[in-house]
Amino acid sequence: MEIVLAIVIGAAFGAVLDRIGATNPSVITGMLTLRRIRLMKTILLAIGTGSILMFAGQMAGLVDVGHMSVKTAYIGVFIGGLLLGAGWAASGFCPGTGVCAAASGRRDALFFIAGGLLGAAAYMATYPAWKAAGLLDGAAVTLGTVPGAKYDGLFALSGDILGIVIGAVFVLVAFVLPDSLTGAPRAAGLPAE
Repeated sequence: MEIVLAIVIGAAFGAVLDRIGATNPSVITGMLTLRRIRLMKTILLAIGTGSILMFAGQMAGLVDVGHMSVKTAYIGVFIGGLLLGAGWAASGFCPGTGVCAAASGRRDALFFIAGGLLGAAAYMATYPAWKAAGLLDGAAVTLGTVPGAKYDGLFALSGDILGIVIGAVFVLVAFVLPDSLTGAPRAAGLPAE
């Protein structure tokens, strides 16, 4: 039953991504060049709302902190993030939107997925070298301290309160931002977001 639920939720999420334009490289490129940032505003709103609900739920005892997974911070994460960002800008897809675009029939997304799989294979093949170079050493930390979590906080602040505040800032920014930061008019012929 869990796999069926995962497929249903994943398909619904993919349909929403397709509907808001996240599977269209021209929409992604418009966002990354700050010409059309409606998608960015949607992402900020989703992250902000999710943060508020998760951290408020933790404070109310409705969300188990034990389910929170914090990834280790190390130089390799930053290198990987730069590579991901470069690939996202070059292709117009991120991993999730690329799979959704392929499911919606975009052939270019199939090449993106193949490239991602080749990149993952290259990382697996070179993993011992990255590990030996010390690029994978680090610690799992959060910005604030979350009671009951096994992660250290960088600041002596309540992680729950900090998460709610950051989430509220994201929501506010999503509502305050204009649809374009460059002042360029919206290009004709591009699909609605």
